[in-house]
Amino acid sequence: MAWEEHVSLIRNALVVGGGIAGMSATLVLSRLGVSVVVIDQDPAWRVYGAGISITGPTLRAFQRLGILDDFRQHGYCSASTRLFTPTGHPIGEVAIPPLAADLPSGGGIMRPILHEILASRTRKAAADIRLGITIDHYAEDADGADVTFSDGRTGRYDLVIGADGIYSRTRGLLFPDAPKPRFTGQACWRVTAPRPEGVTGVEMFLGAPIKAGVNPCSPDQMYLFALEAIAPNTRHAEAELPGLLRARLAGFGGSVGFVRDQISDQSVVNFRPLETLLLPGPWHTRRGLLIGDAAHATTPHLASGAGMAMEDAVVLGDVLSANDSLSAALNAFMDRRHDRCAMVVNNSVRLGEIELSGVHSDEHPRLMNQTMAALAQPL
Repeated sequence: MAWEEHVSLIRNALVVGGGIAGMSATLVLSRLGVSVVVIDQDPAWRVYGAGISITGPTLRAFQRLGILDDFRQHGYCSASTRLFTPTGHPIGEVAIPPLAADLPSGGGIMRPILHEILASRTRKAAADIRLGITIDHYAEDADGADVTFSDGRTGRYDLVIGADGIYSRTRGLLFPDAPKPRFTGQACWRVTAPRPEGVTGVEMFLGAPIKAGVNPCSPDQMYLFALEAIAPNTRHAEAELPGLLRARLAGFGGSVGFVRDQISDQSVVNFRPLETLLLPGPWHTRRGLLIGDAAHATTPHLASGAGMAMEDAVVLGDVLSANDSLSAALNAFMDRRHDRCAMVVNNSVRLGEIELSGVHSDEHPRLMNQTMAALAQPL
């Protein structure tokens, strides 16, 4: 569906959150001719993290958003996953077919690079970008939503989109009794390293208490990810992270061992306890809608968090173009998004539970394959 060929149901919108979900929604709404204000609480509009894995369904969303060529230029395309023992002995290789002939199979990209691609497109979309502010008050009626910002300004909008992440302030304003994020029992480590010539796709190292792997995210860079079980409220001082990660990767060979040996005390290491959230439907009120992690925050087990956020934006464009009322559009959005996003959240949590159990069975690969096959189906 070409959004530009349709007249949108709304004239203006406020997007709360300048991350992947918020910027994707802004691009879609702008192509529909909607006047968009984007706010983000960070005055510097920064992004944190190392690399991000990109699956076929996410690449399909890239294509709909018009950033696939940017990904090809700045990211890394790959077509297989290689499996190894912790010491680096090859186990096998799994080919990943593309979803369509004009799409890569998968790949990776540096998260700051993806942020800048989307931010550049957002600026070109002539969105009104306001940084360092958030929402203090929200009230809606049948015809619109009134917002008071933290800088004292006010505005009235046909639609307010909460895309402000797992700790969404907008979610609390729209749904005061919404559930809180839930800790899963695992944490993820990430660090960027040079890409050796022989690493041409995802490499997973299986069989150790810590699940580790690497993924190329540019022609000369890759990132390492490692999942481990942790106690609730585990936190580490930033200066300790490089040494702690090196210790956790002791005994690994292959590309994981290579990355471990590159980690210095000055390396930027990301450590994040994993939390999830699945908001019961609906994710909308009369004039407010939650998308991305604000409604369905997942873990990295299926590499689909960013993809689900971008799909939200794509589907929002579709339903605003195809329906004759905002109420019908938002209901159609839920019909297309709830079960798909719930599957990603719930199955990601289950994959983590299997890993925490330490029991090796065929449920883990079977569940991954079933979920990715379902996600490959048309939106």
